Amino acid sequence: MANIFSGSEVVEIGVQIEKNGKDFYEAVAGQSKDKKAKEMFLFLASEEAKHVLVFQKILSQVEKYEPAEAYPGEYFAYMNALASESIFTQKDKGKETAKKIKSDKEAIEIGIGVEKDSIVFYEGMKKVAPGYDHVVIDEVIAQEQGHLAKLLELKGIS
Repeated sequence: MANIFSGSEVVEIGVQIEKNGKDFYEAVAGQSKDKKAKEMFLFLASEEAKHVLVFQKILSQVEKYEPAEAYPGEYFAYMNALASESIFTQKDKGKETAKKIKSDKEAIEIGIGVEKDSIVFYEGMKKVAPGYDHVVIDEVIAQEQGHLAKLLELKGIS
């Protein structure tokens, strides 16, 4: 099996996930009637915008990387599977998804799923990023975990 993604392509997918997340949270903030939910969505949008910049910096430093594998193409097949499962890997998918949202509760549920998917994807991304970028990726993962916690808290309130 040939490599489906190079290291730089994996990071580019991370950039796209964050851009779509930003678009999604901005759009649902605009639709929200609840002040607390609106504020949370706007906060999350600003956080995702910061992550875009972090990943763009990493992208400028990523070299082609071949991780250890049990069989040729194993790692990149795994990343492809993760990316294909995420609703936010395609351009403009965040905006499209937000248009279909009918309630804050639904937006929160989708946000929870997206944050979980992002965490798993970024854990995998660490395998293609240079070691010195792992600290930065770990920080993004920690922030995504914080976003997940905030959404879970908001879910309990709404």
